[in-house]
Amino acid sequence: MQLTWLVAPAYGCGCGAMVPDPATRISVAGEQSVLRWDGRREQIVMRLTVNGDARHAAWIMPVPDRATVTLGDPALFDQPAQAVQPVQPVHRTRYHFWPKNGDWPFDDHDTAAGAPAPAAGVGVVDRRRLGPFDVARLTATDPAALGDWLHTHGFSLPARLKTALQPYVDRHWEYVAVRLAPDTTGTTLHGALDPLHLTFAADSPVYPMRLSRLASTPQSLALYVLAAHRMATRTAIGGLRPSVVFAGRVHPHDGALGRLAAGTPYLTALTQRFPEPARITGDHELVRAAADTPVQQVIYADRLREVAGIPAWLLTVGGALVAAVAVIVVRRRRRPVIPPPPVRPPPPVAPSAPVG
Repeated sequence: MQLTWLVAPAYGCGCGAMVPDPATRISVAGEQSVLRWDGRREQIVMRLTVNGDARHAAWIMPVPDRATVTLGDPALFDQPAQAVQPVQPVHRTRYHFWPKNGDWPFDDHDTAAGAPAPAAGVGVVDRRRLGPFDVARLTATDPAALGDWLHTHGFSLPARLKTALQPYVDRHWEYVAVRLAPDTTGTTLHGALDPLHLTFAADSPVYPMRLSRLASTPQSLALYVLAAHRMATRTAIGGLRPSVVFAGRVHPHDGALGRLAAGTPYLTALTQRFPEPARITGDHELVRAAADTPVQQVIYADRLREVAGIPAWLLTVGGALVAAVAVIVVRRRRRPVIPPPPVRPPPPVAPSAPVG
């Protein structure tokens, strides 16, 4: 279950915007993500897999309310597919995303102390070190001021992203700025990073997608939603129509999955393609589906039907031809033979008169 891009430089990803240092390249090879909404709070847990030669990169994610940010448990993404029982038999199905539903107190010291004063129009809620991440929680009333603060504090931001952030500023959203920096100096960002776990209040679930319109290559979304009922997207937001590949209740399970599914037992898996990211019009708003009808994707393996090693179609066509020939022969044999008409001798020729 992945959101996959090959963007270099990577100015957009499905849940935010990733920007490398100048003159370096980074691509998001995979993003594993799950959204959980219990009617009051939303949780998003994600793990990025990156490739490139960048030693630092910034990721900006808008959120509708103040978010808490912690490190997630990497083992959550390694739980077996059997955690979700299929509604009907399938050839093969894979379920990868099972985030941990537990927070723990921040153990890192607040690094905001002693930092330069925030720019006008930007508020710093806090700034902490979480594993390989330098995380700043910010408020902003001016996207240009937000860009200036990010640039001053080592979070690169392309100029065109400032314009893309304006709708979030107008709606008074907040921001989680993440600077990915390896622990070892000189090490490039590569492979699966530690997962991040965001939690914030939400009257309705939303998955930020607006910043993906800056991406230069087609985007693919695979989103797993845990809620009390089956969920659906309100609109296609400029992409192809979303497809539901799985919908059903998650059976009780030990460990992280059991804690996560408590109170939100219905899992909806959505996939969607964005051939032209520039057409993305906003964020995915999720609503309850008309019914909790289960859906299970079925993958068929097509095989040629054979009888004793002979293709069935050949036996069928050959048998039909043989039968047709047999019918013709039988009909010909049963057809009555009409005798030819009797041969009548010609009438006698009258003698001719003597010549005198």
